[in-house]
Amino acid sequence: MQRSATVLVYSDDVNTREQVRLAAGRRPAADLPAVEYIECATLPALLSTLEEGGVDVCVLDGEAAPAGGMGACRQIKDEIFECPPVLLLIGRAQDAWLASWSRAEAAVAHPLDPAELTAALTGLLRERLPSAA
Repeated sequence: MQRSATVLVYSDDVNTREQVRLAAGRRPAADLPAVEYIECATLPALLSTLEEGGVDVCVLDGEAAPAGGMGACRQIKDEIFECPPVLLLIGRAQDAWLASWSRAEAAVAHPLDPAELTAALTGLLRERLPSAA
């Protein structure tokens, strides 16, 4: 039996976390396992959860406060051994260069388009989970 995929969603805004969960759903693609979401509202919770391991993909809100997802992404890429790939939610499409600076593997702009978010997330999950391809 295939294990579920774990997606960590970081945002101080409960509505943003909910939008991500609702957009991608429990099974974002037929070739992927069901997704379990872990929600974090603070940077310490994000770091603690990643230290525990078991996260397949991170979705970080670049607009989170007080610790934005872009800086958090750069930090976890430096500090977390075998850091999972990151999908960064950016304020606008023109901020894509900041996503590159943060070392995120993918970026989606607000307002979140469910199809675009799901496509980006499934791409990262397929790369991360060897049995998905």
